[in-house]
Amino acid sequence: MCYNVYVETTETAIALCAAGAEKVLGNELRKLGLSIADSGFGRVRFKADLPGLYRALMALRTADRVLLEMAFFRAEDFDALFEGVKTVSWENFIPAGMGLTVAKVRSNRSRLTAATSIQAITHKAAAERLCRAQHIERLPERGPQAELRVYLEKDMASVLLDLSGEPLFKRGYRSESGIAPLRETTAAAILLLSSWRRKFPLYDPFCGSGTILIEAAMYAWDMAPGLGRRFALEDLLIADKEIGRAVRKELLAKVDFGRTIRIAGSDADGRSVSIAKSNAERAYDIAKGQTPQRGVRQTVRLPYMPDIRMLPMQKAASDAAWADTAAGFIVTNPPYGKRLGDPAESEKIYGEMGALARNFPGWKLAVITDHPGFESFFGKKADSCREITNGAIPSYFFQYEGL
Repeated sequence: MCYNVYVETTETAIALCAAGAEKVLGNELRKLGLSIADSGFGRVRFKADLPGLYRALMALRTADRVLLEMAFFRAEDFDALFEGVKTVSWENFIPAGMGLTVAKVRSNRSRLTAATSIQAITHKAAAERLCRAQHIERLPERGPQAELRVYLEKDMASVLLDLSGEPLFKRGYRSESGIAPLRETTAAAILLLSSWRRKFPLYDPFCGSGTILIEAAMYAWDMAPGLGRRFALEDLLIADKEIGRAVRKELLAKVDFGRTIRIAGSDADGRSVSIAKSNAERAYDIAKGQTPQRGVRQTVRLPYMPDIRMLPMQKAASDAAWADTAAGFIVTNPPYGKRLGDPAESEKIYGEMGALARNFPGWKLAVITDHPGFESFFGKKADSCREITNGAIPSYFFQYEGL
C-alpha cells in the first residue's frame, strides 16, 4: 500500500464515549495535549495532528471510538446533503481497492430524519467522487471497507470517517468475558469518576472477568490501553507507519511496573476468577510489548501479582476483607438483574453488600448498576449519583464517601 508523506496539519476529530463520561474523556484529551473544541451527549470534539490522532487511539481509556470529521455543513434537504458530502476529498483518505459503507446515522431535531435515505445519499455522493478520482465505475463491495457516519443535529450535518476499526473497548486482553461483562471503557470511566489514585488500595468484590482490576492496574502503571491492537487509520492514505511506531514506542516507554500498587478482587463464581487471571496475564504481555498471537497459548506467569495482590480469589462479597489499611476504594459492578435475568436475586445481593461496611470501615464505595433503586436495597443513601451507560444499558453510578 502506498502512503502519503506526512505533512503537519490539524484535523477535527470526535471521540465517542459512554453518556455520562464526557468530562473524564475531556480530561484525558487535555492530558494528551489535545485541544477540546466542544462536547455533547456521549462525544467530545477535539483538534489533533496525525501524531495526536495516533495518540488518542492508543492512549484514551474512556473513548469507544475516534472519528475524523470530514465535513460539517448545513443540510436542510437531501440535495444539500449530497453536495456537502461530495465536496470532501475522499480520494486523499480512502485508497484504491477499498470500498466504503455508511455504518451509522443519527438525526436529532433536523428536517432529514429517514436514516436509510440519509445513508443512501451519503454513500452515493462519496462513491461518485471516489469513482471519478480513481477512474473506476464502482467501488468494491467486498474486502476492506472504510466506515462513515453521519450525525445530524439541528440541520447541521457532521460527516465522519472511522479511525478505530474495532471499538476501542476491545483492548485485546479479554478473550472471555463472563456472563454479564462490563465494557472496558466504562470500567475506566467509573475508575476515573471515583477519584481513585494508585496510592490507595482498591478492591472489587464482584470482579467477574477482572475488567475493573485490569483497567485499574493499567491506569496505575501508565499503560496505554491500545498498545496491543491495530486501528482502521493504519489502512488509510493519511497513515504514516513511522509516526505510528514512534507514538507506540513513546507510550510503551511510559509503562512503569516499579510502582507499588495494591489491587485485589474476588468473585463467588470460580470460572469468573479463572477468566480474570487469564485476562490479567494477557494484559501484562501487551504492556511488555509481547502481544499474544492468535492460537498460541501463553505460559507467562506474572511476577507482579504477589506484590499487588491482584490474583482474584473465589469468595462471596460478604466475606471480602482487607485487614491492613484504614483507607481505600471499593469500585464494583454487582450483578445486573436485567442481564442475568433475575432482578430479585440482584436485589438480594445488594442487601447483602451491607457486609462491606463492616469489613471495609471508612472505605469509599463506587457502584455501577442498572437498578435505580440500589440505595434502598443497600440500606444507605449515596453521596452522589449520576447516569452513565454501559454499552446500550442505561446505568447508575452511586458513590459513597465513606462506609
